[in-house]
Amino acid sequence: MTTIGFIGLGIMGKPMAGHLIRGGYPVYLNSRSGIPAELTVPGGLACPTPRAVAEQADIIILMLPDTPDVEKVLFAENGVAQGLSANPPRSKIIIDMSTISPIRTRDFVTRIRQLGHEYADAPVSGGDIGAQNATLTIMVGATEAVFAEIEPILALMGKTVTRIGDPGTGQVCKAANQIIAALTLEAVAEALVLASRAGADPNKVRQALLGGFAASRILEVHGERMIKHAFTPGFRVDLHRKDLGIALDCATELGVSLPGTALVQSLYNASIAQGDAQQDSSAIVRILEQLAGHTLDTSTESAHEH
Repeated sequence: MTTIGFIGLGIMGKPMAGHLIRGGYPVYLNSRSGIPAELTVPGGLACPTPRAVAEQADIIILMLPDTPDVEKVLFAENGVAQGLSANPPRSKIIIDMSTISPIRTRDFVTRIRQLGHEYADAPVSGGDIGAQNATLTIMVGATEAVFAEIEPILALMGKTVTRIGDPGTGQVCKAANQIIAALTLEAVAEALVLASRAGADPNKVRQALLGGFAASRILEVHGERMIKHAFTPGFRVDLHRKDLGIALDCATELGVSLPGTALVQSLYNASIAQGDAQQDSSAIVRILEQLAGHTLDTSTESAHEH
């Protein structure tokens, strides 16, 4: 049976690895934050290093915060590349499900292929709720042959698995996703602050908008978080700011103007300066509240409904 390695067991990675274990796969685990008992009790196998994971597993999945983290796990001492090289020559597959630079991803693809192994990038959308419920959208950059091999595994973690194109294109698609998500978050924050400042109940406004053309998952989920000031992450401000930086770096290299993206990244910079780096990305509303001199009114009973 195919064996799987999973490196990175944070807010997203832990439930994702759990789905693979419950799916019946032998799963070798490594995380700098430690291996939770809820994964080892049902059968997850703890490994001391990324190298040890790569020595054991046929398919190695990464779910890490940023580009430097992926590079370190892959190529540093006791990293995945050393584990690949320690094995007899049989081709393995690296699946990077982190959100990182499309440009650096192509470099990682080349380096792994030079070792005789395959590489796919498969970043996700859907947040912690999608990870817990196995309803993630997964955007895959892989050859057709590799995609055919990994699709059943990815399907255990997500409900929509799409091959975008060759390796690297998954990260391009994720950058596009993060642009849309960030600008929508900012728009929802603006709309709710305006509505509240004008004397309308923001929760009633949100409920009404969810029935019309402005409806979105962000209005539904993050709009509620904004109204309740419930900023436990979720997807953190600092990580969304990082993702917008990836998009802007890519745009700079390609000569593409992304003015809205640059604006929202600036608001996230302000959010981080105010101490909200570790809060949910919906905390961007606090910056809009400061600019308006007004805090969303959560005193009404409807704003506290679950």
